[in-house]
Amino acid sequence: MNKIVVLTGAGISAESGLKTFRDSDGLWEQYRIEDVATPEAWQRNQQLVLEFYNQRRKQVLSAKPNAAHLALVDLENKFNVTVITQNIDDLHERAGSSKVLHLHGEIRKARSTIDPSLVYDLGERMINPGDKCEKGSQLRPHIVWFGELVPELENAIGIVGNADILLVIGTSLAVYPAASLVQYTKPHCRLYYIDPKAGQMRGVKIIRELAGIAVPQLVSELLNEVM
Repeated sequence: MNKIVVLTGAGISAESGLKTFRDSDGLWEQYRIEDVATPEAWQRNQQLVLEFYNQRRKQVLSAKPNAAHLALVDLENKFNVTVITQNIDDLHERAGSSKVLHLHGEIRKARSTIDPSLVYDLGERMINPGDKCEKGSQLRPHIVWFGELVPELENAIGIVGNADILLVIGTSLAVYPAASLVQYTKPHCRLYYIDPKAGQMRGVKIIRELAGIAVPQLVSELLNEVM
């Protein structure tokens, strides 16, 4: 069974109503990224950071998977599919994708500030000042902030390196190190890049269209190849 790896970015979630900071000149819901999404911001004002991510969490809870998320699930009928997402929402999981790796963390989880291995499912709960892990430290969002290492990067590199087909969807390929993943594909790997603003890439089939339109069409084509 051929292995398909799907790398998704903010564009696929934007079609479910989740805003991206890159569409608003570095502002995310009127917040400067430096004030809410960095380790320094956490040190300066934990309450502000918690409030910001509580707002994001509420938005994710109200959002629903769109046609692109749902189409990717259909690929699992004929292919071994792994989704690597830069997004912190759980729309891929709610759509039904069975293997999802989150490069930048998960908004519906919290983790200890003194022991990164202590991660907790929040469900629909928020994180408030005074919410502590079992070791007595304040809980923080389970998010990779700007300036932090990406713990799942090596796993992602290994997954991409085994792909027969790589689909890149809804990402500008401007955020590193995630953007570098396409460099780890095997020579025979077929690459597709779906994004309305996609630039030229040698050896890559470019589809300048919204994910909700292009992904179902491409999935249908790929499934027809193995009928």
